[in-house]
Amino acid sequence: MPTRSEARNLPSLLTRLSDDARLALGTLTDRASGFVNPTLRLGVTGLSRAGKTVFISSLVHNLLNGGRLPIFEAVRSGRVSKIRLEPQPDDAVPRFQYEDHIAALVRDRVWPDSTRAISQLRITLDYESASGWNRMFSPGRLSIDIVDYPGEWLLDLPLLTQDFRAFSNKTAGRAKTGIRAELSTHWLSLATSLDLTAPAVEADAQRLAEAFTGYLQACKSDERSLSTLPPGRFLMPGDLEGSPALTFSPLANLPEGRAPKGSLWAMMERRYEAYKTHVVKPFFREHFARLDRQIVLIDALQAINRGPESLLDLEGALADVLASFRPGTNSFLSSFLTKRIDKVLIAATKADHLHHESHDRLERIAARLVQRAIERIGVSGAGLEVMAIASVRATREATVNHDGHVLPVIVGTPIKGEKINGETFDGERKTAIFTGDLPENPDALFQDLESRPEESLVPDLRFVRFRPPHIEETGGGLKLSVPHIRLDRAMQFLFGDRLA
Repeated sequence: MPTRSEARNLPSLLTRLSDDARLALGTLTDRASGFVNPTLRLGVTGLSRAGKTVFISSLVHNLLNGGRLPIFEAVRSGRVSKIRLEPQPDDAVPRFQYEDHIAALVRDRVWPDSTRAISQLRITLDYESASGWNRMFSPGRLSIDIVDYPGEWLLDLPLLTQDFRAFSNKTAGRAKTGIRAELSTHWLSLATSLDLTAPAVEADAQRLAEAFTGYLQACKSDERSLSTLPPGRFLMPGDLEGSPALTFSPLANLPEGRAPKGSLWAMMERRYEAYKTHVVKPFFREHFARLDRQIVLIDALQAINRGPESLLDLEGALADVLASFRPGTNSFLSSFLTKRIDKVLIAATKADHLHHESHDRLERIAARLVQRAIERIGVSGAGLEVMAIASVRATREATVNHDGHVLPVIVGTPIKGEKINGETFDGERKTAIFTGDLPENPDALFQDLESRPEESLVPDLRFVRFRPPHIEETGGGLKLSVPHIRLDRAMQFLFGDRLA
């Protein structure tokens, strides 16, 4: 006979076994399909407006339109004979609206709206293998299924290992630090004023959820640019808006013991578990666990510009992100049962906001962020790459003479309403901007950061948002490909080996 403790844990054990079986079945199905049509599933996500929609649109546009891709070996060597979009394999997943997004970029010169849900696009490349042996056995065709999903969903995955008490303690503890302490005042005040052991009242649950959501929205605003904001669906509820699974809140100062039956505490705990069951687990099982490769886009410049606290928060978010991956090489046998994401690219975007002399500095800062995150969670950095990119290059470089000094500047068209030194731009006029210099040694940003988070350790930087560039046409009226910085290097890392 099982003990009382074993009996209490039996439902969770059965659920875990069921989840594992479904994951294994999904992996077997994907592998069987891969024998007929070799496929690579590429996950694309981004943290806090890092530009994942722009990345996907530019990647596909450059592949379809013969973009300049000198580092992407298969294209450079002429081994790729045909590239085309094809219907995606997952009929229940919305299609990534590539045509609409590229029209916004190229025709209207506006940045496309961010996607707020999962979407997918398949692009297929016909190629000749560089190896004579592979040419005998390989069909010379690779389909890349690009799976686009919000970064907030990725940051939900650690919740699967946290019960309600751990989630509440961690969230409330974070809310009492730094600028979050000011932003969380209303929510924490409400959460501590209610009797958690009293009978549950739906109106109290709704007020708590609204206050908590308001706190998360304030943290994500452009003025704060914080990144660690689970649960992610509170910021983009979609068709779950108003459902009980999104009408809950973590609670501060939980007493010892278990929640009284029928209490507000029990209601919050039950709905938190429902969120994990109906929102987080399906995303993990149906999408995330099926990925082969992953790129995570980060806006390190925004975090640097917003100050040390935003930079620390980005580092914490990266730690949570990397803890969610299972980096490592698939063995032939184990790959049939549990997939492993064997390559992860962390890309610091908007490199075109800096003169090329600072690109390596941005890359070193991003690498230092990632290294600190790796050390924090104690995982291996195998299969991990860091680079600075611009999915769409919106500026060009120039120099200006200022007080006898030659300054490297970038030239572009700031978006209407952007401001620098009291000047407001109209969205039509180009201007030259000296953005300032990133520190040559990234340690200057991180030295004593935890002990002195209120102190700014970076020079004054001037970043504005630029409109997408004007794309020239050829004599035949064909639009040239979207300009970029190191997009070809990203392609080579993410799937160049699969075209060898």
